[in-house]
Order: sequence, then structure tokens, then C-alpha cells
Amino acid sequence: MMHNEGQRFRFSEAPVWEWQRAYYEQRGLDAWAENQVPQYITSNPMIAAAYAEMIFGFLQDLAAKGKTSETVTILELGAGVGRLAFQILTKLIELRNYAATELPAFRYVMTDLVMENVVGWRNHSSMEPYIQQGVLDFAQFDAMKDTALDLVVAGETIQPGDLQQPLLIIANYFFDSIPQELLYVGEGQIYECDLILSSVEEHVDLAPSEKLKAMEISYAYRLAPQYSAESSPYRDVISLYEDELEDSHILFPEAGLSCLERLGTLSTAGYMLITADKGDHRLDYWKFAEPPEFVLHGSFSLTANYHAIRYTLEQQGGLACFTAHHYKDINVGCILMVAEPMSYVNTRLAYLREVERFGPDDFFSLKEWFDRQVTRMELKQILPFWRLGGYDAEFLILCAERISDLLPDASDEEMMDMQHGMHSMWSSYYVMDKQGELAFITGQLFHAMYMYEDAKYFLERSMKADKDKFNTDVLYDLAVCCYELEMEEEALAYARKVLALEPQHEEAGSLLESLEG
Repeated sequence: MMHNEGQRFRFSEAPVWEWQRAYYEQRGLDAWAENQVPQYITSNPMIAAAYAEMIFGFLQDLAAKGKTSETVTILELGAGVGRLAFQILTKLIELRNYAATELPAFRYVMTDLVMENVVGWRNHSSMEPYIQQGVLDFAQFDAMKDTALDLVVAGETIQPGDLQQPLLIIANYFFDSIPQELLYVGEGQIYECDLILSSVEEHVDLAPSEKLKAMEISYAYRLAPQYSAESSPYRDVISLYEDELEDSHILFPEAGLSCLERLGTLSTAGYMLITADKGDHRLDYWKFAEPPEFVLHGSFSLTANYHAIRYTLEQQGGLACFTAHHYKDINVGCILMVAEPMSYVNTRLAYLREVERFGPDDFFSLKEWFDRQVTRMELKQILPFWRLGGYDAEFLILCAERISDLLPDASDEEMMDMQHGMHSMWSSYYVMDKQGELAFITGQLFHAMYMYEDAKYFLERSMKADKDKFNTDVLYDLAVCCYELEMEEEALAYARKVLALEPQHEEAGSLLESLEG
């Protein structure tokens, strides 16, 4: 057991959690810029589609029970940059419109600890259509203490007992980033592992992320009989750990379970949890587990103990769905804390289809391999994989050069599929810092396929979003688009702009001469 000199803290009360909180408060939405805090794995179109299918199944089950008069609240904890919420709503509304059947109304509520993030979502251009439709709202929420939701758009407060429909909770990369307890099982007894931080005072003036990088940690152990006491709400799972584990360190999600309990009181009908994180739901994962590793990415994350969450909620009558196979990068689970959970057939079938058979973790594993094979792929591999991933913008950016090389030999059908895919991609694209680059790449590909109307639209969007794209190559492509579309005045204007920037541009000169002649 490790121990050295330094300041000693209970694990869940150590300053690292304050530094974590301060990092997000200071950085706001910039915390997710350039993937400093990982976001793709939990917010790509594939995982959004899986979540939308489970939510849609849940709405179908409620409708089958005749529960259509009350609105269903979908609450996302720690909604990050907002990309997942936008894509879930996009796909959920598509499913609702396609099915054209009676369902309860729904309202998606994005929450975060940081009010600046809430304001950022409220003012984001991609969110406005959903705000206007009345299906999106926002609230500041502190997972460690809050018991109500103050909705920004509606101006309402959701208090305990206000919701008549079950609450639907989404928690992505949530349980691994909030305070946890660190326990140790040895010789049939439970210990708390205190965190010892060396040189805390020396780093007091550093930024939160720098404090995390500079910290030196070790652990000290003390008996914790309170976890095994008759009055402990976690006595059953702790007894299991005492019986089955030895020389094992366990991250215990007491704060996460408390948060779920408080959120559960908002509804008189229970809740459903959809969650994804790195963390296992099997007891074997925790056998002989070493002390946790702090994974740093500006902030930090640990591992979620889905076994404790699953076991505790099942003891309370819940039904948990986790995969029979082992996860590689992200574990996706669904837990029904409602009356007669087995009767939610459509929800369980959606989990079977969208996660158990082939889910977000499987897709991410394949994508890592595909990303390295792009230069060897043909359109007959690129197109179906892009379609499988929900026409993901990042995959198109990665493949754009290869696609451009393949287009001269592409069939009409393949180019039509490219056209459909790019329009689908753009319609569900959450505006971020890559908007100009994405519009530019899309416009270039349309230009290479002689689809000039589409090319003109996207090339103009790229220049509007990114002034660096205002160069002779883009301007000349736009001049050609206008010429082919018989928009002579615009073609003249673009050709003249090219020559103003590059007087020796031969193609633009020839085009201008033909137009003026």
C-alpha cells in the first residue's frame, strides 16, 4: 500500500475535483475545442442514432400504455459542446415524422454546471429551429446538489413530483468525471483510500489544467465500516465486494447514484437512464484492480463503475441492459427504473438492435481501422461505411482527397449517392469551427462531379464562414459554376475578382474574354 508525505484528503473531497470544476468554469465551450476534451466517441452520428432509436422505442412504449397526454422530458447531463443533443433531436424528429403515429410530446433539456455553456447553447444558430419548435430547452444543473431544474426558454421550474411521465436521463462521459469514492477490499474488509497530494501549495498559482499535470499522488488506507453498516444504502453491493473481491481498488459512484436518486424524484413515474462511458458492468473487471489512473485531457477522467450502478438499481427493482460482449472503448447501457420494466418492449428491442448486435463501440473500433485504410479504399467501401456512420462530417473530411481521386471513374449512381450523402450530412451538421472547411470540401467535390448548383452553394458558404477561403481557386471555381448555370453577371463578377487578385490567371482571363465577347 502506497504512502508518502503530503496533504491527505478523502478521495471524493480532494482538490482535484475543485480543479476539474474550475477548468470547465474557466474554459466554457472552449474546453471541447480541437478535441482537448474528447467528444467524437460520445457525440458522433452513430451513437446519436442509437440513442434516438432507444428514445423513440421508449415513446412507443408509453403510447402503447395510453400515456400520450403528458410531455416526456429528456434530460442530458453535462451536454458538453451540444453536438450530441443536436444530432439526437435531428434523428428523433426524423423517426417521429417517418412513423406518423401517435406519440407523447417530448422536450429535450440540455444541462451543464457552467452557465456560460447554457448561454452558448441558447444562442447557437443550430439550436434555434428546435427552440422554435418547442422541443429544446436548457438549464444549469449541479449534479452534486441540485434538486430542481430552472428552464431557460420556458421560464419554468421542474420541482420534485412535477413530471407525470418517466424522466429520460442521458449521461455520456458523466459518471467518470464527477467525484467518486475510492475503496479498497482486503481480507474481507472495506477500506477508504485517501488521496495524498504532494506540493499542493507550490502549484497554487497554476491554471487548473497545469495543477493536474503537476500533481504527484499516492494513497493511504483506513477502515470504513460505515459502508457495511445496516443503515448503509449500499450495504448489499459492498457485501458482495467483501465476499467476492480481494486486493482490489474500487471506484464507487456514490455521488452519481445520489444524483440519479435526486433526479428520480422529479417524476412520479420513475426514469430511464441511457449512459455511455469507459467503465465495466461486470464484477470480474474489479478483481485485483490497481489504483485508478487519472487520464488527463485539460480536465481528467477516471473509470465509471457500472457494476455498482447496475447492481444498486437492480436491487431497487430496475432492469439493466448492457452488452453480453466486452466493450473496447465505450460501454453503452440502458437502465429502466419504471414500473414493470419488462413491458417496455420497444425500448429493449431498440437496445438489442442498436447496441447489443452492433453498436457505437463496435463502430468506433471499425472506424479506427478504416481511418488507416482510406488510401486503399474504393467508393464501394467508402460510401456504405459513410452511410453506416450516419454521414459523419469528420469521415468525409478524412476521405475527401481519396474520393476526389476516385470521382473521374465513378458511376452516375455513385455520384448520385455522394450527392445524397453530402446533403444528408449538411442537414444534420452541428455548426462548429470546421464549418468553413467542411463547406469548402463539399463544394469542391460537387464541382468535380459537375453538380454546379450544389457546388456554388457550398463554395459560397465556405467563403462566408472562413475568410481565408477567399482565394483565386475558390473564386475561379465559382466563376465556372455560374458560367455553367448561365448566370453570366455573377460569372463576370467572380472572374474579375480572380484577375484583380492574380492578373496572370490564364483560365480566368479566357473565361472573362468569352463572357465579354
